[in-house]
Amino acid sequence: MSVTFAIVGSGWRSEFFLRIAAALPDRFAVTGLVTRSAETAADIERRFGVPGHPDLDALLAAGAPDFVVVSVPRDIAPGVIVDLVERGIPVLTETPPAGDLDALLALWERVARPGAPTVQVAEQYHLSPLLSAQLAVARSGRLGRPSQALVAQCHDYHGVSVMRRALGVGAEDALISASVFRSPLVAGPGRGGDPTEERIVIATQTSARFAFGDDRLGRYDFAGEQYFSWIRGNRLLVRGERGEIENAEVRWLRRFDEPAFDSLRRVMTGEGGNLEGMFLRGILLGDEWVFRNPFLPARLNDDEIAIARMLDGMPRAIDGGGDVYSLAEASQDHYLALLMQQAAESGEPVRSSRQPWADRIAVDAVAG
Repeated sequence: MSVTFAIVGSGWRSEFFLRIAAALPDRFAVTGLVTRSAETAADIERRFGVPGHPDLDALLAAGAPDFVVVSVPRDIAPGVIVDLVERGIPVLTETPPAGDLDALLALWERVARPGAPTVQVAEQYHLSPLLSAQLAVARSGRLGRPSQALVAQCHDYHGVSVMRRALGVGAEDALISASVFRSPLVAGPGRGGDPTEERIVIATQTSARFAFGDDRLGRYDFAGEQYFSWIRGNRLLVRGERGEIENAEVRWLRRFDEPAFDSLRRVMTGEGGNLEGMFLRGILLGDEWVFRNPFLPARLNDDEIAIARMLDGMPRAIDGGGDVYSLAEASQDHYLALLMQQAAESGEPVRSSRQPWADRIAVDAVAG
């Protein structure tokens, strides 16, 4: 039986959910979408066969989904989340769940009560194939206990989320310092496609240091222009006392005098003379699968695979069987990212403090 969900919002991110449901009709079904634009509603119905509705009342009157995806701006999202929870409907909300710390605290107060429907957050990066494989290596024991992580993958709370998981950090306090560096960069493609002329933009790069006690260090390094740039690549480095993973390369000690070296390898179909279709089968480290695609043979990109994994995990989260990515985790990651921005703007280190959601963050959930 397929998972049913509805969507509030009709922006760029909403179409990811629509495309995934269209590619996996046996797994997911979208019951409807809320948009204020009649023109957008007609376009969505024409392209995806999903009916549009002007408001939440009309959406829910047309049928009760298993949960609702909230994909609206961060200043609007808390009100929609609270409305759904008060109606008894589980939520998967886009990141971040609220704009600032006060809004996070207010949202937590309203929806994190015992017995309330679950609120999960659509943080997909740690579920994407390559990062999922890299994090699996980090927690496999090959590296020993991870003590250092450099994340140059994604912005703000996304990068913090990957960093915490790489280090196995839960809600521990951090001392955060940060700085900003601006430099010229030839613009790459964007959401609308390839560039049509050479154009120089100023890339704003934030570099930050997160000291979690005396034995774990996270480093963040990212400029927003990196997302679509052809000449600014992603990087991940995780180090423990017995080894390290640096992007696709893994180096570790089988024993003190026996080093081992291997690489992560993507296994794709549709290349050369392969006639299986076009999809990712998984990622290997030597002869070990460190990631297997659960949605083959659907033709999904890595980001869509990650989002599909969130959708697939929602029934389990609703039944209390384990979080997809909890509101507690999302709140902590956004809180730390806000402190990073504060440190970058002021030039002074800041220290985090324990927040109301801290007890809901389990280290095993962070590592999973």
